[in-house]
Amino acid sequence: MTKEHSKLKGLREKWGDLTTWLIPGMGVKRWLLLILLGTTLLGVGLGIMLLEVYRTAPDTWWLPALSTASLRFLPRPLRAVIFGGLGIGLILFGIFELNRAIIRPFLRPGDRVATALRTHRQRDRGPRVVAIGGGHGLATLLRGVKSYTNNITAIVTVADDGGSSGRLREDLGILPPGDIRNCLAALSSDEALLAQLFQYRFANGHAGLDGHSFGNLFISALADITGSFESAVAESGRVLATQGQVLPSTLHDVRLQADVKLPHTGSEVRIYGESQIPISNGMVRHVWIEPENPPAFPQAIQAILAAELIIVGPGSLYTSILPNLLVPDLVHAIRASRALKLFVCNVATEKGETTGYNCGDHIRVVEEHTSSGLFDIVIANRRYEGSIPATIDWVRIEPGLEEDYSIYAADLVDNLYPWRHDSAKLGQVILDLYQERTGPLVE
Repeated sequence: MTKEHSKLKGLREKWGDLTTWLIPGMGVKRWLLLILLGTTLLGVGLGIMLLEVYRTAPDTWWLPALSTASLRFLPRPLRAVIFGGLGIGLILFGIFELNRAIIRPFLRPGDRVATALRTHRQRDRGPRVVAIGGGHGLATLLRGVKSYTNNITAIVTVADDGGSSGRLREDLGILPPGDIRNCLAALSSDEALLAQLFQYRFANGHAGLDGHSFGNLFISALADITGSFESAVAESGRVLATQGQVLPSTLHDVRLQADVKLPHTGSEVRIYGESQIPISNGMVRHVWIEPENPPAFPQAIQAILAAELIIVGPGSLYTSILPNLLVPDLVHAIRASRALKLFVCNVATEKGETTGYNCGDHIRVVEEHTSSGLFDIVIANRRYEGSIPATIDWVRIEPGLEEDYSIYAADLVDNLYPWRHDSAKLGQVILDLYQERTGPLVE
């Protein structure tokens, strides 16, 4: 690329930045007009003073020089255009450079002030979204949705009792922070560093720390400092500069239980604990939580009733999604909400939970544990390509399912991990459905 081309490209980028400030919704033009008005009044005042000088000052050597500097030899309309244009140009340039100097410490490398402001404004006006679930599936969804709105509330299960969360739950008596930590990291504005730190897991060999993630310990410490688990989650969100909020579905110490049919004997056994269900290697018949009717977290109810878009899933059907829907107040609030309600079906089955399940099975399990007609649209994957582990299979849309449910099928798979959702694809589909609000689309 020649120097001339480089200069031309630089001028285009600068001009693009300047015109971006004038786009509707930026919240800049009103203040710019106010500054121009103030500058105009100041100019009028200075003009009156100059006129007074011309009329009253004696004829000295500096008057001709002042006349030349004020371009009195030119017609008045032309002088007005010249000085007015210079004034507006200087004001715009000064405002642009001032804003860039102030905001630069908060911008990511390569970002432009006008572009960052425009993106922030657009996301602030985005729909009020409530996402319900847990685990890595909900985190994937949040990464996709946060590209379109800052008004996100993630309602997360607190039934986890395995791994680091389970140990902290038993040792400290707090609610399990693991799923909440994943969602906080997904909503973070800086997943490149802070979120990685939050997700860091100590390896074996660290006495007392092996298996624990830094984020779990951080939330646990904050819970002790602030005196409540919900305050610890809120403060963690501020540290990570999350685009939205993460709320527990309930503040009660709930435990997940299940009746599981064993594959070889055909008998049913009762499984205690969320972490034990996937390793039972049976067919889950029914799940419930103890206590059976825990009150929902009030802020979660408020978020659901104020939402414009409610999304359930994706995630582990029995251990991430259903524990939230087994809190009766949450289901009542979802049913009462006037929001568009979506259910995101998983891309692939999950060993120990949904082996052999198709899309309809996922929907019917949710309905059996809650009630029918809870969702307006079911989002399902229609691309069954790629290499997936031998222990799982694609969740397919069985023939005739569209006659019973409003199904929207799209390519949702991650190209690197085909058994998972692609966050960008999923976020785009959800935004398209919200903007339509008329039911399934035809591609």
